[in-house]
Amino acid sequence: MARYTGADCKRCRREKMKLFLKGSKCEGPKCPIEIRPYPPGEHGRGRTKDSEYLLQMREKQKCARIYGVLEKQFRGYYEEANRKQGKTGENLLRILESRLDNVVYRAGFAKSRDHARQLVRHGHITVNGVKTDIPSARVSENDIVEVRKDSLELTPFVVARAEAGERPVPAWIEVIPSKMRILVHSLPARQVIDTQVQEQLIVELYSK
Repeated sequence: MARYTGADCKRCRREKMKLFLKGSKCEGPKCPIEIRPYPPGEHGRGRTKDSEYLLQMREKQKCARIYGVLEKQFRGYYEEANRKQGKTGENLLRILESRLDNVVYRAGFAKSRDHARQLVRHGHITVNGVKTDIPSARVSENDIVEVRKDSLELTPFVVARAEAGERPVPAWIEVIPSKMRILVHSLPARQVIDTQVQEQLIVELYSK
């Protein structure tokens, strides 16, 4: 499976904002974007003229990087969103939010989406009682996502239980920390998705 293996902090600097790709490191003073709040590279401090296309491309890149999705898969999500009824941009964000790795991250079971992806890949998560090791698997309304009983005492989950409640959980899921269980009540509406992207710019980019 193709995945990005470079430096995550460079991606945040490229987008000139924190994408929270490194968990707790992003919240501390050692976060590179706090030290060097400009894009990486020789010409990072230089001024660039932000054309309409550049703004659209940057928004698409930002969204894909936040959710840890590469171009081919992201394009597939867009095409699926475009076929659905409703606003394409909102459909796209709803698809991305419903990924299993994102749900595990949103519930506070992992420090970052990369961490959540690793936990899923290693077989620690079940959906409706079935072990699911595919991070891109999608949850549906009324699904129950849990940590496997054999994994409950592993360090990441012990820490997650101890830190339960420190990070806000979106309203469309309910977390039961004592059982390391997530109840998916519904798929999210746009107003409850706090991802800082202008999805209309992504739609405009792909519509050309």
